[in-house]
Amino acid sequence: MERLLATRLLRWYKKEGRDLPWRRTSDPYAIWVSEIMLQQTQVATVIPYYERFMAAFPTVSDLAHAPLGTVLKVWEGLGYYARARNLRKAARIISDQYQGIMPEDIGALASLPGIGRSTAGAIVSIAYGKKAPILDGNVRRVLCRLFAIRKNPSLAPVQKKLWGLSEGLVPEKDPRSFNQALMDLGAMVCLPKDPDCPACCLKPFCLAYQKGIQKSLPIKSPGKKIPHYHVAVGVIWKGKKVLITQRPLEGLLGGLWEFPGGKLKEGEPPAIAVAREIQEELKIAVSVENLIGIVRHAYSHFRITLHAFHCRYRDGAPRTLNPYRWVSPGELDRFAFPAANRKIIAALK
Repeated sequence: MERLLATRLLRWYKKEGRDLPWRRTSDPYAIWVSEIMLQQTQVATVIPYYERFMAAFPTVSDLAHAPLGTVLKVWEGLGYYARARNLRKAARIISDQYQGIMPEDIGALASLPGIGRSTAGAIVSIAYGKKAPILDGNVRRVLCRLFAIRKNPSLAPVQKKLWGLSEGLVPEKDPRSFNQALMDLGAMVCLPKDPDCPACCLKPFCLAYQKGIQKSLPIKSPGKKIPHYHVAVGVIWKGKKVLITQRPLEGLLGGLWEFPGGKLKEGEPPAIAVAREIQEELKIAVSVENLIGIVRHAYSHFRITLHAFHCRYRDGAPRTLNPYRWVSPGELDRFAFPAANRKIIAALK
């Protein structure tokens, strides 16, 4: 069954597989970058970022020696910035410990920052042609339907079973094409909400299709309520320059620059909150002037409504553990900002 399934899938892939920039190379570095970018991000969004990133950092060594701010600026807008920080961390390890050559061993790859088992399997199979299983979101969905798995795939025993199934399906011959075909089938045919079963080359093998339960699989975890925060920030003017601060390197949006401010207390007016937050965060006094605008933005685990104000510096020297800069508005484009702050910059212009 596994051999026939692989034959059918590879035949389909040869005819229908996507032509993507990272599939025109066997460079493990390029494939690694693409796999990291594709985590939780659609292919159409990734392509221009991938091309810009590879133009800016064509080799592991280039990435390893690039300043973090430069890396984040090229990544700006793609989101999930820990991916960019981990890429650079891993590149430095590869440069120092592996002479700039990507390891071929799954264990060595999986030990690097930001590279899990599935990404390691994708790199060794696609770049080095080695037999290795993968289990990204698309493949997990295909396997849950193919084998009619009616338990939540996030459960550890179910994950273990899925890994075993994935490993059992990968052929010795051309694992590169097989794994890419499996990903493409999930992305193009075995869709989350409306699978195109009549067009599926694996329809004869699919237990979920035979039972008529394909749209109910995989089983999903109960949805969590997404919190919503109101935040006030200040564009603080001192002469013709404004103050920006850098977020801590670790954590949400780590290493990005932003206009200072913070969350509103319950019932607190935004104009009061921004002066209080700036005083608490930076130990400086400001006069809050007119509202620049209100920005609404959704992150992966929460939403914010951001109230941005023009503020005038009054007195005090900024005291903070994180870096800060006084810059002209024309210099703002040199720094990487979160999407919500980018909207404020656009309003300033």
